[in-house]
Amino acid sequence: MRKFGLIGYPLGHSFSKKYFTEKFEKEKISGCQFDLYEIPEAKQFVEIVKDHPELEGMAVTIPHKESVIPFLDELDPAAKAMGAVNCIQIKAGKTKGYNTDYLGFKHSLQAWLGKDIPPALILGTGGASKAVRQALMDLSVPFLSVSRNAGKDQITYEDLKNNPVYLRDYPLLINSTPLGTYPKIEGIPDIPLEQLTSSHRVYDLVYNPAFTQLMQACLDHGGKAKNGQDMLELQAEENWRIWNS
Repeated sequence: MRKFGLIGYPLGHSFSKKYFTEKFEKEKISGCQFDLYEIPEAKQFVEIVKDHPELEGMAVTIPHKESVIPFLDELDPAAKAMGAVNCIQIKAGKTKGYNTDYLGFKHSLQAWLGKDIPPALILGTGGASKAVRQALMDLSVPFLSVSRNAGKDQITYEDLKNNPVYLRDYPLLINSTPLGTYPKIEGIPDIPLEQLTSSHRVYDLVYNPAFTQLMQACLDHGGKAKNGQDMLELQAEENWRIWNS
């Protein structure tokens, strides 16, 4: 039995097991199984690999996309540059990390907005944001990150509230935080929603629920919004390609 899985914490929101189980059935891929490994700490990944020698690949989700890196044997150069991993290939007990969020997000964003991608605000600076940043850089899209602390190319949520110029000049909002994810669907990034207009676009990496509070707020102001479902499907297929390479 070939085994694959997902590590993260918590995993109640995950689509991976359902996606791959249905994929195996639909495409008549026999002898494969996908399991969930809910681990509070990334270091527990080492024991999972040790205890399950039949594992050939793992997907990685919040909050381990960065913290799992020290426990890997090798990193793909692109994943190393981004500093985040969401796919792990396991061969002969050796682990190698990749970032397929990058391709998933980039292709999804282009399919949605085409070549007319406006300047963006990336909400959050965690592991998922690393792929978003790299994709925007490669697409030559100006962006700022938004977090609790200011930094290089990074403003705070207070800056957004106090200076309307940011939401005016960066009309694409990309939520890379887990806020709004099931079951805590009332969660929403702390931004001045009253400043949203019909010119704004929200790309929420959250996919469960299909419409987050942030997406709905943008739609209510006449803007456009989408979730991260197709990004997840794209990265899942890239994971499968890597696991079988």
